[in-house]
Amino acid sequence: YIWPYSEARGLRSRMREFCTSGSAGGPGGVIPWGYPTYISFDAAVDMILSDEAQARTLMSALQDVVPRVVAVSSQDVYRAYGILHRRESGPLQPLPLTEDSALREELCILSIDEAAQLQERIPWVTKDDEKILVERVVMRDPDLSGTVVRLPAVYGPGDPQHRLHSSLKRMDDDRPAILMDEAMRDWRWSRGYVEDVAQGIALAATEEKAAGRIYNVCEPDALSQAQWVRAIGDVAGWSGEIISAPFDNLPDHLKSPNNYAQDWVVDSTRIRTELGYAESLPRSEALARAIAWERANPPPNIDPLRFDYEAEDRALERLGR
Repeated sequence: YIWPYSEARGLRSRMREFCTSGSAGGPGGVIPWGYPTYISFDAAVDMILSDEAQARTLMSALQDVVPRVVAVSSQDVYRAYGILHRRESGPLQPLPLTEDSALREELCILSIDEAAQLQERIPWVTKDDEKILVERVVMRDPDLSGTVVRLPAVYGPGDPQHRLHSSLKRMDDDRPAILMDEAMRDWRWSRGYVEDVAQGIALAATEEKAAGRIYNVCEPDALSQAQWVRAIGDVAGWSGEIISAPFDNLPDHLKSPNNYAQDWVVDSTRIRTELGYAESLPRSEALARAIAWERANPPPNIDPLRFDYEAEDRALERLGR
């Protein structure tokens, strides 16, 4: 804790200079130049570590500055993610995924094109993005303690990926039905509301017993894709149907190459029992806030090909709808 400031913000590469000498700025958690150098820090939290080089820069800069680093990671580190996206072969991974479940064997899985597309939504992601390597650097440093928080599919205000948009736009456009791959209908994915996920990160940063630990953060139950779309519809005031169809009967823009036999269900028992993590809102209220934000902040560039309703209507007709 920094009195009278609660936090310090600065470039990762300049954190040592920043934390020992202060930095230009004013109120809002930024320490002014000339502030005493006897300030102590409890932990450093890096929300946007993307690759190994960034992690090494961070750990080097914070030696003897903070006792612990908290790295925000992702649940795509698990091998189940590789199986789901057909990046890796082998049997389906056992569920639920815990912090000790197998990790992906293939590293740096983003192609150049995939990295560029992701950077359009999340500018801080690098072409060498790999959270497994980030975690190794943070957790294996011999001189600086580390904590890792693995995030789920985060939804809510500020979501750069607009996770609700695809379903919500169809609902607001008064579509009578939403089509999905029959293999995807029962596929389950762990999610988390943004304010709850933020609380999990805060607990990992402020609880000393989190040192040396890895934590999954997510809702306790993972809804299937059909249940998720229905939950959005119930809150959004949409009463249409959710219709599944075989892959070959879907319009091209609704087809996905994923292996939906592999669910992506993650267990968050550890952070709940060790740090007292719990959701602050019922899912219906979390969705209401997420929907209100999404309606007020649609994506700046909407690809009309992703909403080819004529093709969807033809598919519905072939299904007798």
